[in-house]
Amino acid sequence: MTGLLGPAEIRELAARLGVTPTKKLGQNFVHDPNTVRRIVTTAGLTPDDVALEVGPGLGSLTLALLPVAAHVHAVELDPALAAALPETAARFAGTAAERLTVHPADALRVTADDLAGPAPTALVANLPYNVAVPVVLHLLAELPTLRHGLVMVQKEVADRLVAGPGSKVYGIPSVKLAWYARSRAAGKVPPNVFWPVPNVDSGLVAFTRREPPRPDVPRKAVFAVVDAAFAQRRKTLRAALAGWAGGADRAAAALTAAGVDPSARGESLTVEQFAAIAASAPDAPGGEQ
Repeated sequence: MTGLLGPAEIRELAARLGVTPTKKLGQNFVHDPNTVRRIVTTAGLTPDDVALEVGPGLGSLTLALLPVAAHVHAVELDPALAAALPETAARFAGTAAERLTVHPADALRVTADDLAGPAPTALVANLPYNVAVPVVLHLLAELPTLRHGLVMVQKEVADRLVAGPGSKVYGIPSVKLAWYARSRAAGKVPPNVFWPVPNVDSGLVAFTRREPPRPDVPRKAVFAVVDAAFAQRRKTLRAALAGWAGGADRAAAALTAAGVDPSARGESLTVEQFAAIAASAPDAPGGEQ
């Protein structure tokens, strides 16, 4: 592996660029080489994988990805950081820097057409805490070539993403990620590997793309049911889905047709059951991603 960034290199780069991490952009830069090595190893990249990194910052994880991936797409919202990343790669990664393409863009707006070159197959990123869930869901929706990934997010968010039915933290992120992929918790990361040091632990979430549980049901229709069910999660599904179905009686009928008890609550349902509910009411309005 080529040279990686430690605390001294991180602070030198930041000082040279006049960069101060901001909470607005959710910037916490990793300054521990062992952590980025661990992320890349856990991601299980093959030499054929094309990595997509969101929020590369000063380049800590980028430098660990370049030697092991066929190509790296780095999407960076901060213009100063995006402009500096190719130079950092050339300085520390040698000829592997040629595999890097930097996209000065908002990951929440990126589409497949924006990523010129080889199509991404793996998402590997230290995601900004404030947009982690929407970024993951947006990229899985927009980039069907993404086969697997490993993301570092706030530990609380990691727990929600991998939670199963019946868990206290099972909710919208859990179900929507399950629509796209099988996921698992892949470890915890302490605060002291970041600059500045956050006041929470981070967690690693690994996922592998799968076929939707009900390819015959539109994703937006399923997600509309999920959103409605958890908007009032303490209510029974008969009550929580009344607005979605056009009345409590219609909601009960759709639930019964799907084989779901109308007195159940959303936190007890699998993604397959949510899809069955959506399929039982084909005239119900579609939701947003």
